[in-house]
Amino acid sequence: MSTKDAGALVDDAALLGAAQVRELAERLEVRPTKQWGQNFVIDANTVRKIVRVAGVGRKDVVVEVGPGLGSLTLALLPAVKKVIAVEVDPRLAGALEQTVRDLQPENADRLKLVNADALTVTSLPGADPTALVANLPYNISVPVVLSFLEHFPTIERVLVMVQLEVAERLAARPGGKIYGVPSLKAAWYADVELAGRVGRTVFWPAPNVDSGLVSLVRREPPSTTASRVEVFRCIDAAFAQRRKALRGALASWAGSPVLAEQALVAAGIDPRTRGEQLGILDFARIAENRPQPADA
Repeated sequence: MSTKDAGALVDDAALLGAAQVRELAERLEVRPTKQWGQNFVIDANTVRKIVRVAGVGRKDVVVEVGPGLGSLTLALLPAVKKVIAVEVDPRLAGALEQTVRDLQPENADRLKLVNADALTVTSLPGADPTALVANLPYNISVPVVLSFLEHFPTIERVLVMVQLEVAERLAARPGGKIYGVPSLKAAWYADVELAGRVGRTVFWPAPNVDSGLVSLVRREPPSTTASRVEVFRCIDAAFAQRRKALRGALASWAGSPVLAEQALVAAGIDPRTRGEQLGILDFARIAENRPQPADA
């Protein structure tokens, strides 16, 4: 089975439909909460599309954050080697394995469940993940993506469904109003693209916003003598006062406006430039040219 066809070949009977999602939630006494950003997918074609666009296959170990009732999990299992599902809600975590055994008993051994807050996860049991594929809770989507790219260098590809505005911010290019910290930090790790839009009606309950699919394909980080932490601190400083020219915005980060200007000039950047005009390579150059304290 090719990865292109993997999502499409899952029979409807092995997936969760709208009635089954509601029935399962009622039986578990689960009421979707804003606290955990829960919106459950009720459309089989949507989860098939996610698996297809993710490009995962039989060799992949996929980590899925926030599997919920299992809609996407059930679409992933027949297509990949293993799914490591990270679920914070103990009731949902407790029911997911049974749902898989009921609908796809032949794939039950491919599921590994981790009952934990994804933002605290720095290691996973079993094989190293090669992909992150998830319908992410809106309120933690960017921190989760960045955290997993940081802590799991074996992750080669990411395909996540997030709030459309978040997807657009992650995939934004320099020069636009929505370009900023998420765009740059994601670009440190990967090539990022908006991979599609998803309407509200495929969820229960239906959210008040549209969703988007965003694809990240890992590549080598910028070649620089500055560390990732140093570059990220520079980015944070630049966008804390994004309306300011970088000479002023980076003053505290560098130690003074004069030192900020020195770092910018050494990096080949006009001190009057704003952060939103620069790419990740530019910020890497600025960070590596930050003047060192006299007693360093």
